[in-house]
Amino acid sequence: MVMRKVGKYEVGRTIGEGTFAKVKFAQNTETGESVAVKVLDKETVLKHKMVDQIKREISIMKLVRHPNVVRLHEVLASRTKIYIILEFVTGGELFDKIVHQGRLSENESRRYFQQLIDAVDFCHSKGVSHRDLKPENLLLDSLGNLKISDFGLSALPQQDDGLLHTTCGTPNYVAPEVLNNKGYDGAGADIWSCGVILYVLMAGFLPFDETDLVTLYRKIQVAEFSCPSWFSSGARSLISKILNPQPDMRINMAGIRKDVWFKKNYLPVRKYEDEDVNLDDVQAVFNDFEETYVTVEKEFKESGPSLMNAFELITLSQGLNLSALFDRRQDHVKRQTRFTSRRPAKDIIARINATAMSMGFSVKARNYKMRLEGINGKTSPLAVAVEVFEVAPSLYMIEVRKAAGDTLEYHKFYKSLYAQLKDITWNSNVDAAKGKPGTLKTASSVGNLLLRPHRK
Repeated sequence: MVMRKVGKYEVGRTIGEGTFAKVKFAQNTETGESVAVKVLDKETVLKHKMVDQIKREISIMKLVRHPNVVRLHEVLASRTKIYIILEFVTGGELFDKIVHQGRLSENESRRYFQQLIDAVDFCHSKGVSHRDLKPENLLLDSLGNLKISDFGLSALPQQDDGLLHTTCGTPNYVAPEVLNNKGYDGAGADIWSCGVILYVLMAGFLPFDETDLVTLYRKIQVAEFSCPSWFSSGARSLISKILNPQPDMRINMAGIRKDVWFKKNYLPVRKYEDEDVNLDDVQAVFNDFEETYVTVEKEFKESGPSLMNAFELITLSQGLNLSALFDRRQDHVKRQTRFTSRRPAKDIIARINATAMSMGFSVKARNYKMRLEGINGKTSPLAVAVEVFEVAPSLYMIEVRKAAGDTLEYHKFYKSLYAQLKDITWNSNVDAAKGKPGTLKTASSVGNLLLRPHRK
């Protein structure tokens, strides 16, 4: 049995997952709008004492309505689940763009940085510090505009001194004062992280990057870094002002906005109109009141891979250009990557199982879904989710996505996995060149096949 409808939302495939939540694609049946649904298990939230954290994350996302922040539409609950309905962002992570493309041009880097500063400055105006700003948490929409996501570590000042006292964030992006355990200003720490992001966009690598944490923290504490030769003098000057290890000497948001390099080609974003923020549903999701529960409809699933419908396929392709579904540039690896095969679904699962085990992963398989977990003794082992979908008769799409662990490690894993499965992958261009019957030669012909009604 699988969940297919939550209230007015038709729920589809899983598009992301972490330790405590899954994110699923869904469609609003009243408006036709695509959304992402973050699903949390109430029992797990209570067991791990995450109620306050979840309430804070939801409340903050309702508070920070900005064009460059992923929008939270609403929060729903059933007897056992919490459903956070979010804006569906189709352009992937900024991190993936950097990994694929390497360093970005100065003008492109500046445009993303301007959007980042606009959004972070707005958060600060609402008293919100993000505390985990990094390219992995910056999404891109279909037009290439930046959207800040993942407010799981965000905070409001909680103590009488107005400072934050929790050491958190990703080590390479964290400000030196956060490491000192003496309290820190969240806004100033966010600005430091923005400076690291700007450096990464323009350089293609981190300013502070050591495998040994002691060495890494020492370099962060004294801001020991150097700018590559291709950085302009204006960019160097601004980055040095942001990556100042003395928080009281670091440039603030007003200073960044006045900077000549920052102001070049700057287009202020048109902000949303202010509206009253109602937090009643945030409290309601944790109250066991039957009348507040959303209706959840389920359906029995036949054995075999899930059948992906045409609408879901089109959303995967970021519009109507279906060639993006079957991108053969295997150097372009996202946290969610896919390839196709004409082999029987059971053969595909068996091959992935054997290959993953040979790479040192434990495998848990159920139906046509798999979870691969690293067993190499690392403190944060890599976990990978795999699912097989039927997209047309005898044509299967294999979706691979990172569930936990380091993103760069996932990139290496996927490239290795794909290389070892190359003999079962389907390449329409190769098959067409060989003159095989029934091959698909163009993106439009792929679309024609996928949009045909198909029944088992």
